[in-house]
Amino acid sequence: MREETTMHDHRKLGRELGLFGTDPLIGAGLPYWLPDGATVRHTLEEYIRDQERRAGYRHVYSPVLGKRELYEISGHWSHYSEDMFPPMDLGGEQVVLRPSLCPHHAVIYRSSSHSYRELPLRIAELGGMYRSELSGVLGGLTRVRAIQLNDAHIFCTLEQVADEACAALEMIRRAYQALGIVATRYRLSLPGPGGKYVAAPELWRRSTALLAEVLDRVGLRYEAAEGEAAFYGPKIDVQVTDSAGRESTLSTVQVDFHQPERFDLHYVGADGAKHRPVMVHRSVIGSVERAIAHLVEQHGGAFPAWLAPTQLVILPISEAEAPNASALARRCLDLGLRAEVAGPERGSLGARIREARLVPYQGVVGAKEAADGQMALRLRDGRRLGPWSADDVLTRIHALVQAHHTDLWGPDAS
Repeated sequence: MREETTMHDHRKLGRELGLFGTDPLIGAGLPYWLPDGATVRHTLEEYIRDQERRAGYRHVYSPVLGKRELYEISGHWSHYSEDMFPPMDLGGEQVVLRPSLCPHHAVIYRSSSHSYRELPLRIAELGGMYRSELSGVLGGLTRVRAIQLNDAHIFCTLEQVADEACAALEMIRRAYQALGIVATRYRLSLPGPGGKYVAAPELWRRSTALLAEVLDRVGLRYEAAEGEAAFYGPKIDVQVTDSAGRESTLSTVQVDFHQPERFDLHYVGADGAKHRPVMVHRSVIGSVERAIAHLVEQHGGAFPAWLAPTQLVILPISEAEAPNASALARRCLDLGLRAEVAGPERGSLGARIREARLVPYQGVVGAKEAADGQMALRLRDGRRLGPWSADDVLTRIHALVQAHHTDLWGPDAS
């Protein structure tokens, strides 16, 4: 079943599974999220926020609009305006839908003074940004005009850059492990011919050397790619491949000397003098839209249990066991598990099992199981576990979900 479903394009499978949809009245490149898709998205976002909190990040919110002047200072207006929406006139000023979060975070850093003792300062946000993509390149969740980006910016000393970049790569590795994502390759993205890049050769040389050092330190094989850098600096890009064999960037780590200078950012050093911080840009899963598109195709809708829209479906054999099944579903809710009851009104037991084939856990409750406080558990991968204590089943599923485990039960399932 998994080999069959992973061949589906996420646009087709996402609609079949009721994850997202589009409507011409809303507009091209502007998908909406249906309840199951919204559950996957929310769960993914909360996982990332929790991992960031544990790694010492502080979360902020910033507006999706900014004055044109903000992007003139950052360099986006001169290097990136063709991908931005046109400015809007508002009260004698021009405001723009932001194409990136980094200028806002630079301003947040600048809003108060900082000592070297506070660094590294890690600022994170799951925020909206907007790209004026041409209609011909839009598709599903991979190319959209409204993007929810898992973004973060680390303001640090030059001596801290390598450690922070290494820590970001480790966060990416752990997230991929929990999500079941396999990186195709790592790319050192460098500037290429053309005028879209900031003209600062020495800054490019320093930032490129730092990222190459980081890749060598963590022992990752990588390929250099000209013409793939951001306009302000080089990047480490983590590449993934979709079901059609197309490669794209999912995660990234960047070193930026440009924007700290443009926004005149400082910290007070141990010598009492002002020093310029370095800005490390880092995204663990990139845009939520592209990440979920990849996960749909990678897993064919059979998400890891902790991410699945429904984690346990409870199947009473007859109406007599329906009250017991409903009580189990309420206990799941108290544990923070997502469960539903699929009763006999939805068809035969076999039909209900087939309907729930993508749900990680299926708990069958007959008369004997209801009387003994048990359930017969079926795992999505085909394993069947003879009647277990319902309390033990729920406790174990909860523990596996909390640990973001990719194995449904463990090697001792029988």
